[in-house]
Amino acid sequence: MSDLASADPDRPLVTCGEETATRAGLEERANRLARTYRAAGVCQGDFVTVAMPNGVGFYVVMFALWKLGAVPQLISPALPPPERDAIVTLARPRLVVTAEEPDPVQEGRYLVPTVGPSWKAATSGGSTGRPKLIISGQPGEVDPGAAAALLGQRDGDVQLVPGPLYHNAPFNFSMYGLFAGQHLVVLPRFDPVAVLEAVERYRVGWVSFVPTMMSRVLRELNGPRVWDISSLRQLWHGAAPCPAWLKEAWFALLGPENVHEMYAATEAQMMTHITGAEWLAHRGSVGRPLWGEVRILTADNDEAATGEDGEIFMRPTPGTPPTYRYVGATARTVDGWESLGDLGHVDADGYLYLNDRRTDLILTGGANVYPAEVEAALSEHPGVQSCAVVGLPDADLGQRVHALIQPYPDQPPNEDDLRAFLTTRLVRYKTPRTYRFTTDPLRDDAGKVRRAALRAREQALTEPPG
Repeated sequence: MSDLASADPDRPLVTCGEETATRAGLEERANRLARTYRAAGVCQGDFVTVAMPNGVGFYVVMFALWKLGAVPQLISPALPPPERDAIVTLARPRLVVTAEEPDPVQEGRYLVPTVGPSWKAATSGGSTGRPKLIISGQPGEVDPGAAAALLGQRDGDVQLVPGPLYHNAPFNFSMYGLFAGQHLVVLPRFDPVAVLEAVERYRVGWVSFVPTMMSRVLRELNGPRVWDISSLRQLWHGAAPCPAWLKEAWFALLGPENVHEMYAATEAQMMTHITGAEWLAHRGSVGRPLWGEVRILTADNDEAATGEDGEIFMRPTPGTPPTYRYVGATARTVDGWESLGDLGHVDADGYLYLNDRRTDLILTGGANVYPAEVEAALSEHPGVQSCAVVGLPDADLGQRVHALIQPYPDQPPNEDDLRAFLTTRLVRYKTPRTYRFTTDPLRDDAGKVRRAALRAREQALTEPPG
């Protein structure tokens, strides 16, 4: 940060809403805030829980903590109190930060930074009632050149940040872009019109979406208003399965070579990458590992054959240091390989394909149904804004496929519409037996669905009392 400020102090660094911080301006604010935190007792290696919305102040807080060698421990500012309290109890942070609040007495002169043991600590697992911390193995310093080359982020380019910064992918992508010299345009919250307005206004060249965002932005692009997205040269996506029709629509807009998909976990043992051009030759794949290794094991922990479905296990490249450590959890391992519960297979060329989470698999009438496949088909319907599919107990089938639908208000479908729509897209046993329509969001700001919580709620709603 100090190097960026010295090289070009007046260049815009972060914009959110109508607020823009220059490189020198953000550096001065971070120095002042770091002195405030130091006076409050924050030291090298301390966890500091950060529960802040998207904004310039989020970045100020991050750099203030990094200057002290502290470890930012990121949580959603919208967490309900019981879940937040459980995380804070586990982390035992030195401070809990909800806003940028520097002491006006503290001076903002240059502060010699201290390298912390980890550059971040993410939180996961709260939906199960057992939160865990994922402490990054990356110390509080990074090589901006390596990340920029991998992601195609250019000095002087503009990156749009539409996702929540407490989530791993928007945090990583935006920080790497900032280190590379990009101007970050951060949305307070995702909105498809705000996305397109920002692309036009700031001539955005680089963006990261989740599939839900891709779908909603595409709907606006197909509407009556003409938008200028000619500046957009790279789109990266991940975090959830992306339907083939949606990828191909973005290929038509940007060119397949400019649409990138990645698959990785917060734990960062392994990351795959695939361009759109590769995807056309390996349809449905999420790519080959850029780092780390992957293997597929059967239910008996035997090596799966090429093309055979099984559980995905991964590990860092042998000889490299650990990429993370848990607080409050233990990894699921087999012979040193770790699993996050995803299912899939690898083809003869080493490309990985995902099916779904092991715990989300629906077994109905003896057949396997992957919710992501059903959701991909439902999402093609122009009246479906969002959807989630779960398995519910069924006396006859064992489980039945149940779909929750968040419709677009201007063209809401009914059950008959959806059943007819799916007849040419899914075999009969995969089509939902039951539906429920809701106006409540089914996915969080990061595009992820808490399927276990939805399944429990839907089961409670459909079971007879007593």
